[in-house]
Amino acid sequence: MRRQLNTVYVTTEGAWLRKDGENLVMEVEGSERARLPVHMLEGLVCFGRVLVSPPLMGFCAERGITISYLSPNGRFLARVEGPVSGNVLLRRAQYRTSDDEPACLSLARHLLLGKLYNQRAVLSRGLRDHGAGLDAAARGELEQARKRLGRLADKLWHGVDLDELRGVEGEAAQNYFAVFPHLLRVEDPEVSFAGRSRRPPRDPVNAVLSFLYTLLTHDCRSALESVGLDPAVGFLHRDRPGRPSLALDLVEEFRPVLADRLALSLFNRRQLNAKDFRAQENGGVLLSDEARKTVLVAYQERKRDSLLHAYLDEKAELGLFPAIQAQLLARHLRGDLDAYPPFLWK
Repeated sequence: MRRQLNTVYVTTEGAWLRKDGENLVMEVEGSERARLPVHMLEGLVCFGRVLVSPPLMGFCAERGITISYLSPNGRFLARVEGPVSGNVLLRRAQYRTSDDEPACLSLARHLLLGKLYNQRAVLSRGLRDHGAGLDAAARGELEQARKRLGRLADKLWHGVDLDELRGVEGEAAQNYFAVFPHLLRVEDPEVSFAGRSRRPPRDPVNAVLSFLYTLLTHDCRSALESVGLDPAVGFLHRDRPGRPSLALDLVEEFRPVLADRLALSLFNRRQLNAKDFRAQENGGVLLSDEARKTVLVAYQERKRDSLLHAYLDEKAELGLFPAIQAQLLARHLRGDLDAYPPFLWK
């Protein structure tokens, strides 16, 4: 599973990637800039105009190394991968469960339980870390939102269909992001957060959140494929051509910990500020090249933090948790576990 920690991100425009023996080599304008062995490589992510040689592409396909192409601002474009691996019996169980409404409802409920629990944990950590610096009104709003998330988590057990669960999720997101600005300890008005916005993100905080969600989706998709599950057939997100619905399902419980919390830290620690972003004519906001690299480095470092897995009662690096959850999901679908145990941030 440690291969899940070894994703290479190439952000240099015009880079040329080639194979040299058992090594991946990056050249820029004819000069070698980087070289690394591929035997422990799990994925290769290319941002913008990055060229990959056909021999390297074929070599990665043979070794099960997925190459993903993203736009400069992190929008997914395409993937190159070799033959699909996995247990056909496991995938058939996955498809049957997706078509079984009660079983699908149970899985969606547990996935959302993990998400709401972890959103509540982010607010609790914020109160603990910044409560003394907040005024009484802000502390009160955070506490009320934290309690509200707890009540909404309880409502998940009473949802009678997927639409009702999605409604609970939407209400939770509205409460969560309404108090998110209180956790942002930045005085610059250009870095303010006025609610979640996507396609395009309308402010720097949303730009970072969207970028981190893209990285997280890539990792969750790779984790699901590594255990033989089909990332396109989910339980909470509806099937749609070209959408990795199951990967998006798995992402939900990791958003607060691996993305939201990290985005707050990047701004609160002054690693990012307003000058690291540029505005577009359509009102969207994009990260600069240097800011993108800052986020990528921080994301990789965050994945190396050790954390106790509540269900397994063992410590592991946070970057391995998507692979662990994918394995637990596979065990549930095979009938080895009565229910799917979601990731809970302790």
